[in-house]
Amino acid sequence: MSINADDIIDRRRLRKKVSFWRIATFVILGLALLAMIAFGLNKAGLSSASSDHIAKVKITGVITNDEPMLKLLKKLKEDDKVKAVILNVSSPGGSTVGGEAMFEAVRELAKAKPVTTTVGTLAASAGYMIASASDHIVARRSSIVGSIGVLFQYADASQLLDKIGVKVKAIKSSPMKAEPNPFNPASPESEAMIDRLIQDSYKWFVEIVADRRNMKEFEVLRLADGSIFTGSQSLENGLIDAIGGQEVAVKWLTTEKEISDKLEVIEHKPKRPTDSIFGNPAAIYKIAQILGLNLNNSEAKALEDALRERLPLDGLVSIWQGSR
Repeated sequence: MSINADDIIDRRRLRKKVSFWRIATFVILGLALLAMIAFGLNKAGLSSASSDHIAKVKITGVITNDEPMLKLLKKLKEDDKVKAVILNVSSPGGSTVGGEAMFEAVRELAKAKPVTTTVGTLAASAGYMIASASDHIVARRSSIVGSIGVLFQYADASQLLDKIGVKVKAIKSSPMKAEPNPFNPASPESEAMIDRLIQDSYKWFVEIVADRRNMKEFEVLRLADGSIFTGSQSLENGLIDAIGGQEVAVKWLTTEKEISDKLEVIEHKPKRPTDSIFGNPAAIYKIAQILGLNLNNSEAKALEDALRERLPLDGLVSIWQGSR
């Protein structure tokens, strides 16, 4: 069978196209791999500065008993390259236990080096508890600060059960076991028990603020009715020390704590299990983009929802719950 010139030219063109796409595929995979490695190193904190610097730590969202964050604060305390720490708090609060653990970790850190806090959108409840552990608090004029108090919530589904004809019975070792419960209205005794828990934790919270803010207990009690305040109001009430952002916090460190104004501010992040590349929705989405797989908003949201874990808050909580 004879092959004419046109066939030879077509075959050469086909070989060139195949070669091009092979090379392009390897390049894309290489870029994706580099992006994954860079992302992983950054999330793992392996790219942290090795020279003297000011560390910045973001504490955001609902406060839980966050072991990775506690380990990070301990690591910063022991790191001689970290000369001071800026906490950037933007949290409505969370579990009282989580706030207590973080408060104690910040106090331990502050024994070794200066610690200041900048408030973002809000530092309320346990979020403010953590901020008060630092030596100096800076907030924006419109930041939300305060909500000093403790909360215990439980559901009462007894009327709903009556309507649908369901009755839950229980045999208990004593009347206060597993009280209050959602199947029956709370008894006066169980409400009194919960109130004792609340008042004990509330008293402890008030004492913390009084001690850290150098205020009399009656002065704190005047503010500790659960109210929230703007940054400006908080400054007037003695809950913060200055209005501004990171620049103001750095200035305080350099003027009051004699920290060099030449030091760079570098963010440190806790190492979490979700920091693995394939367990992070943002990383997967970015890799999909690199590989030419464009996800629309609904697909990206579905991916994020599928991989995200909800963190329940059990027990006593110290959290500001704004209307949604």
